[in-house]
Amino acid sequence: MNHDPLKRVLLAATFALAAGSAHAADVTLTIESWRNDDLPIWQEKIIPAFEAKNPGIKLKFTPSAPPEYNAVLNSKLDAGSAGDLIACRPFDASLSLYSKGHLVPVQGLAGMKDFSAVAKSGWSTDDGAVTYCVPVASVIHGFLYNKDAFAKVGVEVPKTEAEFFAALEKIKKDGTYIPMAMGTNDQWEAATMGYNNIGPNYWKGEEGRLALIKGTQKLTDEPWVAPYRQLAKWKPYLGDGFEAQTYPDSQNLFTLGRAAIYPAGSWDISGFNTQAQFKMGAFYPPVQKAGDECYISDHTDIAIGMNAKTKNPEAAMKFLNWVTTAEFADLYANALPGFFSLSDHKITMKDPVAQEFLSWRGKCKSTIRSTYQILSRGTPNLENETWNASVNVIKGTETPEAAGARLQKGLASWYKPQQ
Repeated sequence: MNHDPLKRVLLAATFALAAGSAHAADVTLTIESWRNDDLPIWQEKIIPAFEAKNPGIKLKFTPSAPPEYNAVLNSKLDAGSAGDLIACRPFDASLSLYSKGHLVPVQGLAGMKDFSAVAKSGWSTDDGAVTYCVPVASVIHGFLYNKDAFAKVGVEVPKTEAEFFAALEKIKKDGTYIPMAMGTNDQWEAATMGYNNIGPNYWKGEEGRLALIKGTQKLTDEPWVAPYRQLAKWKPYLGDGFEAQTYPDSQNLFTLGRAAIYPAGSWDISGFNTQAQFKMGAFYPPVQKAGDECYISDHTDIAIGMNAKTKNPEAAMKFLNWVTTAEFADLYANALPGFFSLSDHKITMKDPVAQEFLSWRGKCKSTIRSTYQILSRGTPNLENETWNASVNVIKGTETPEAAGARLQKGLASWYKPQQ
């Protein structure tokens, strides 16, 4: 009796191919994702490339809004109506899907040899024995800026925090541009492009993140409270009405040339390239003082797995194996500048802004977002708590110290190493 679901799927695929699989014609695979801004790229580039080589298999990309994706996906999976292929968020969200039997192991796919243990870590069991999604890309955090605005106002790219706030102040006094485009309406931006963007410079990337997991550092310690202090100083530079400003509002303010700086995830590069009428540049999070080592959030972002209940397992595995190839890695990374391949295939970035982000890997130490591995498995969920703590601190409704204390209390309530 063969209990390995991947072996069964691959075996079935072999039989189907051997039989000529006339009945397999016109299989449509639906892909669930939270990357709703990627729809044109899937429709115009990725899907045609796959379909051209795989006649009889059609792909349909059906994204949900990012904040709603986890809830929407879970309800679809529970109802049996989810797509054949599932875009996997890193670490605990997808580990939970695998634990519930929604995702199948993929480590047996031939192409998985081209991914390092670190690349697979976001979508593997804690012991690394099972990988349940094929790694696709990481995203890097930093700041995008309007080069025309910087030239007009006369500010240089800031390297230190003092230079960063001096630049913001000069842009504000000039009055032509909103210094920085970020709202707090959708909450996640304040944590993702705020706290976890600038934070690694304080907690020293992996050193602090792993110390938090081990319980040797607490969220009330200075390296974890200090980034909130910096966020509190952002408020005067976010423009009028930032509290009601949504993520798309912030994107529009920047691409329309109304804001000088945009706290960014590299995923915004591709969309901005088509919308902005000015030259964009990028800089990594300024260090506290000259000479400090820099750290960047280079976050394992997206992978693709197979819905265990798909009615088209052979076709779905065929697609996943294509995702492991150099062809896909090159196509994806260059079609979506700012999503950096997690495979070992050598990819050359054609986009200068994406290349700038990628170059930081050689200058700064990389880490992933502090809340994503292990620390958001309980209730209260540390990732979601960090969203609202970041918002509160920016608005001034909670002090950095109170935010740290509240988050520490919540984490310690369920996480033994922090008790």
